Amino acid sequence: MNPKEKINRLREELHHHNYLYYVLDKPEISDYEFDQKLKELQKLEEQHPEFYDENSPTLRVGGAVTKNFATVVHEHRMYSLDNSYSKEDLENWEKRIRKMVDGKVNYTCELKYDGASISLTYENGKFKQAVTRGDGIQGDDVTNNVRTIRSVPLQLQGDYPEKFEIGGEIVLPYEGFAHLNAARVEAGEEPYANPRNTASGSLKLQDSAEVAKRPLDCLLYGLKGNKLGIKTQFESLEKARKWGFKVPDEAILAKDLDEVLKYINYWDVHRHDLPYETDGVVVKVNDLHQQEELGHTSKSPRWAMAYKFQAEQVATRLNKISYQVGRTGAITPVANLEPVQLGGTVVKRASLHNADQIEKLDIREGDEVYVEKGGEIIPKIVGVNFKKRDPQSNPTKYIINCPECGTELVRNEGEAQHYCPNANGCPPQIIGRIQHFISRKAMDIEGLGGETVALLVNEGLIGNYADLYELKKEQILPLERMAEKSADNLIKGIEKSKEIPFERVLFALGIRYVGETVGKKLAAHFKNIDALRKATQTELENIDEIGSRIAESVVEFFSSEENNETVERLKEYGLQLAISAEKLANQTNKLEGQSFVVSGVFSMSRNDLKKMIEDNGGKVSGSISSKTAYVVAGENMGPSKHAKAESLGIPIISEEDFLKMVE
Repeated sequence: MNPKEKINRLREELHHHNYLYYVLDKPEISDYEFDQKLKELQKLEEQHPEFYDENSPTLRVGGAVTKNFATVVHEHRMYSLDNSYSKEDLENWEKRIRKMVDGKVNYTCELKYDGASISLTYENGKFKQAVTRGDGIQGDDVTNNVRTIRSVPLQLQGDYPEKFEIGGEIVLPYEGFAHLNAARVEAGEEPYANPRNTASGSLKLQDSAEVAKRPLDCLLYGLKGNKLGIKTQFESLEKARKWGFKVPDEAILAKDLDEVLKYINYWDVHRHDLPYETDGVVVKVNDLHQQEELGHTSKSPRWAMAYKFQAEQVATRLNKISYQVGRTGAITPVANLEPVQLGGTVVKRASLHNADQIEKLDIREGDEVYVEKGGEIIPKIVGVNFKKRDPQSNPTKYIINCPECGTELVRNEGEAQHYCPNANGCPPQIIGRIQHFISRKAMDIEGLGGETVALLVNEGLIGNYADLYELKKEQILPLERMAEKSADNLIKGIEKSKEIPFERVLFALGIRYVGETVGKKLAAHFKNIDALRKATQTELENIDEIGSRIAESVVEFFSSEENNETVERLKEYGLQLAISAEKLANQTNKLEGQSFVVSGVFSMSRNDLKKMIEDNGGKVSGSISSKTAYVVAGENMGPSKHAKAESLGIPIISEEDFLKMVE
């Protein structure tokens, strides 16, 4: 046997034994025998570097150092899940589903593991890339670190597709977490707070050899790709398991909501027997065609719901109520607590939301309060132990002046929060708006973080986001922790942000109530910033899904002389404040004012079809109503949708008919 054949044989053997040990938990050889084979392979690879393979079992030990993790745009967006906390929530969710899809609906139930979300890419059966969730649109490339996790297969087996992605969670089992902390305590170091944060932090360690020392595990559950030949979520789990992925065995196929609830009730009790942290159950519509019919909102898939187990609750002392000022001027009261353990972390602060919440619960400084951490990341106060209240305590008086600039607070009718109207003179608002402007979903300025923004403002180098485009390298070099390369990267990042498209620039401006989706809608309708600036409240309200609150906010923003001066400066600096000519060429008003429902399977992807409708001025709706102009029907269109369209007299057209409409 020649060296190449020996190397390949050893690699195959080690991949197989690694799978048996770390995925199936059924080892066939001893650790000593495994190590001997590994050493033999290492020796052969050193002698024959021409047979290098990035997925060799010898590279599991790490060694690659990553100083700056590259940002990668997800080919398939990683959405977050809507949360539910009761049977009624799930029943309401099911009612919404049944209005939108035909036929029987089955569900896949999977445990919701509390780890760090990850997306793995495989090509020709080989592990290629690992990207963190990030903001769902883009994340960090942590391939070198994830390659060290033994349960991540480097080479697949069976009838895998040519290319696909699979999503899952990087977790740290309780046992491994305990061993890790024991070693830290013995070394005189602080123990880690909880497995989830430790798993997430491990992915961002610069030295992959350090990651390899941590007993991380990878549990996978979500296949994404084209032409995978899979029809259901449950089938995708079975396939992934056969290809060599560690897919939890606890998942079941439920024929109705009753079976879903039985599964939830069982695991609410037995979850403590599991080797990993879990905080709920994810319920998914099983049929992938039905999933496609249901689609997504701007944030979450309509076909999935996370049921969260009942939140943990503890009692502690409320020492002081402080007040934070957000970028829009909104005031958030914060409870500063006596530190207490809750859900594996030490809690020192909790949100009090607004003045109404404080008054409703009659929360006072000095009270013993009940703190809960459910679906929210930030703990909240849910009640007061009145038996332990000091009889001399006084009701909380909500502040009337901004804690940062002293301006008298305003509270508009119908709004829950007070806010500071001093938008251009209140430091946290100035810093917050610039931090929003540079954020990933907005201008995504590489090399510039929130702390640096605060430093630039506090040093008097910038006073609004337009000032960023006048910054010079020599101005920022003297700043704390700013080296030559960091300064170069910051200036380059600012310059590159001039390529960001109009809809994202519009979102970045920080107009109150104008989020990503509204920004896209306004950009598509007005085409450029000047047309938007001239728009009246009535014109804005006539745009589909733009209400009076958004319209008022847009008009108010552009009625400010200072805001208009800032926009003019951004134009001068070359930012994209109009839809590009290329994009305009692909857009028309042919379908303006018309609502379409898309149902069935088409030759193009449903997303491409929906984009075509929107690019031509139409609106895509998930359900048929009297306002629907057309139903675009593909293969396997649901009979009930067909019947409803006919009963309302809605024209049903084919994919070919639709394409002729937009020619």
